[in-house]
Amino acid sequence: MRLSEHSYNTICTIQGPLLYLDNILDVRMGEIVEIRFHSGQVLEGEVLKIEGDTVLVQVFGESRGLELRRSRVVFTDSLKQAPLSTDMLNRIFSGSFQPRDELPMYIPEQWAPITGKPINPAARGCPEEFIETGISAIDGLNTLVKGQKLPIFSCAGLPAKELVGDILRQARSGQNGTAEKTGQFQVVFVALGLTHHEYNYYLQTLQAVRTPFLALINLAEDPVVERLMAPRFGLTAAEYLAFEKGYDVLVVITDMTNYCDALREVATAREELPGRRGYPGYLYSDLASLYERAGRIQGCKGSVTMLPVVTMPEDDITHPIPDLTGYITEGQIVLDRDMHQKGILPPIDVLPCLSRLMNRGIGEGRTASNHSKLANALYRHYARGRELRRLETIVGREGLDEGDRKMLDLADDFEHRFIHQANRRRDIGQTLEQGRSLLRRYDLEI
Repeated sequence: MRLSEHSYNTICTIQGPLLYLDNILDVRMGEIVEIRFHSGQVLEGEVLKIEGDTVLVQVFGESRGLELRRSRVVFTDSLKQAPLSTDMLNRIFSGSFQPRDELPMYIPEQWAPITGKPINPAARGCPEEFIETGISAIDGLNTLVKGQKLPIFSCAGLPAKELVGDILRQARSGQNGTAEKTGQFQVVFVALGLTHHEYNYYLQTLQAVRTPFLALINLAEDPVVERLMAPRFGLTAAEYLAFEKGYDVLVVITDMTNYCDALREVATAREELPGRRGYPGYLYSDLASLYERAGRIQGCKGSVTMLPVVTMPEDDITHPIPDLTGYITEGQIVLDRDMHQKGILPPIDVLPCLSRLMNRGIGEGRTASNHSKLANALYRHYARGRELRRLETIVGREGLDEGDRKMLDLADDFEHRFIHQANRRRDIGQTLEQGRSLLRRYDLEI
């Protein structure tokens, strides 16, 4: 029966984090509800589906203890919104935007729906400036450009966590070969499904971050639905900082595989027909609704750049998650198990890596006039050395001529001198000089 204008106690079915209610009137998709337990506990939920007068509600929390006829659901006639203010900077929140740093909640300047608004393609600005990560394999060969979405593909057991930590500490807004003043560049960090060990690692990392940051951290023990909200909260905050306050914002999300697994879990509870590998058929459009929020807008000073981390299940780059991510984004950074076994840190295999917008962010006035030629030369000689390694296993090193042996040595030096950094930051000038010195060492021209 209806208890008040927007309150019902007509819950007919409870399936994990999902509630089905009968005889519901005047409701809309995405509407936020309050689930009030008989014990006095209150949780939030969201309307997922409407069929006639039957409504499906997703609970943001644990539904254990909820009783069918002794609990009430109050429809608020509002959408899920993020509290926005510059006071959220240098703070740590949960995936549902509740403080984790034991500090009081700030007073928001405004509220915004976490679904965001798609950027009009005709209003998108062209990415033109690079972001300096301090990682030579990225800055020199796969440059990240403001407004770009560039995923990092990793495998289980590889140090993606350490690479993310380095980027959080080292990332700067680059211009004319030097870092711009820190105040114009900010970081939004979204972590999904963390273990306590990972959580402690990132807490220590955030203490060393020099740029203003916002952290949204969802732990493995937190409600699975919160894992779906955290990236949307983070991107809503990033859009506010970029397009209303004029900052260049780098959004780092780790790990999108945990997000997709949460999406599959909720879809299974909703009894939806599965697609590839059991993931819902709308996985592509759901990922696109996140990735496409990165970009620049003509006439706006700020930008939103995205670095999502994807752990490839079974080291399979054709798995639906990395596969669909590659379709939507503008390149990829690939971590390699063989490079890790050689002791290369970060273990980035540059040959399958790509930054489709790199040439828009480099060149004279930004990095160096010969940056593109230098990157091409390093790629060309390193690829030749990698090919000769296979030939060496057949004929031996003695069966190769002097020029081929030089390429083999260059490939080894490239991995140990250029890619390997051992947590030492290099600015863009040092990265390019490292590449030039490597070519000079082997009497090669750019």
